[in-house]
Amino acid sequence: MTKLNRRQVVGSGLAAAALSTMPVRAQAGPVRMAFIDPLSGFMAPVGDGGLKQFQFEADRINAAGGVAGGRKLEVIGMDNKLNPQESIVQLEKAIDQGVRYIAQGNGSSVASALVDAIERHNARNPRQTVMYLNYAAVDPIFTNDKCSFWHFRFDADADMKLSAMTDYIKGLQDIKKIYIIGQDYSFGKAVSESSVRMLKEKRPDIEIVGNELHPLARVRDFSPYITKMRASGAQAVITGNWGNDMQLLIKASSDAGFNVPYFTFYGGGLGAVGGMGRSAVGLVRQVTEWHSNIPDIGMDDIVRAFKAKHRDLDYYYYRVKVMFDMLAKSMNDTKSIDVREVALALEGSEMKIETGMATMRKDNHQLIQPLYISTLAENVKFDVDNTGLGFRTDVRIDGPATAMATTCQMRRPTT
Repeated sequence: MTKLNRRQVVGSGLAAAALSTMPVRAQAGPVRMAFIDPLSGFMAPVGDGGLKQFQFEADRINAAGGVAGGRKLEVIGMDNKLNPQESIVQLEKAIDQGVRYIAQGNGSSVASALVDAIERHNARNPRQTVMYLNYAAVDPIFTNDKCSFWHFRFDADADMKLSAMTDYIKGLQDIKKIYIIGQDYSFGKAVSESSVRMLKEKRPDIEIVGNELHPLARVRDFSPYITKMRASGAQAVITGNWGNDMQLLIKASSDAGFNVPYFTFYGGGLGAVGGMGRSAVGLVRQVTEWHSNIPDIGMDDIVRAFKAKHRDLDYYYYRVKVMFDMLAKSMNDTKSIDVREVALALEGSEMKIETGMATMRKDNHQLIQPLYISTLAENVKFDVDNTGLGFRTDVRIDGPATAMATTCQMRRPTT
């Protein structure tokens, strides 16, 4: 990788500042992180893109001096085939290899299995504990009833995103009929239920004209779903779809000329804009923690460096950068890579990031950071999928305004 210079890393605000004061001493091997996500099958492009960004961020931290006095970070890709059972197999392999940091994001069903397995492992092996770094599985349950001391989420959960999105929809008085479509698993169900509840509270005049779940990563042609949407009279669509399910849904809508606003979580995800084309300009909106066309925040050089290394990919997961920066700071502050020590330093921590402030809640291990609602547009500095199209900010929501009440009753380690 073309290394970012030290000024850029320090200027981005984060782990390198602490590194400059760390004592230099002889180090053991690298600190390894297992990236457990789909690297084969229908959703492989999503997993592969995520792995490349994880490795990019590890290289960036290493170029700044590493962690805990000079140790390097190493990311290992492990294919879970988007399957919870296979994810547990890969988790066990990683633990057997001495890996103590686990990252995953694609699929809340996978996340649920990992939370349970890591809780069991850590209870049985208190001197070999494992941390779960969740960068994209956003079912609210993981920072509510199913919260875990060993789990940290760096993406806003579905309710946080939907709260921002429905606040935005509340002001669009011309929208009277909305269709909800999503993937048939825990996350898709959470999006569906919360969308209905929040719209009823904020815009009781809006009619939900369709509320449908489809098989995850199995639909190859969404045109029958588009036909139903059109027949329903829907004036807008809410979807939590991701990966190829997002790309193919929007492509089918575009191909059919069903040009209504789409309110999405992942409209800027890999391949989605390429599938949409110019007919989606001004119609597809996303709620994210960042997009590449937020002006004057100091991210342009990092975006360009990633694109220079991976010409067919866009720098998408800003939250992964935040995750690596906060993790590195916790390791540097404690001068340790011990999972328990790092977890205690990470929870409750605050960090100045390019978009504002990031805070890892101590009570449920949910990251709080600003959110943005943005719309697909032409004439932008950074495009998506090499299309000439990119996203432009409509609304910025301050981090504290995104925080939700929690039902988490966290069981904390006693030794």
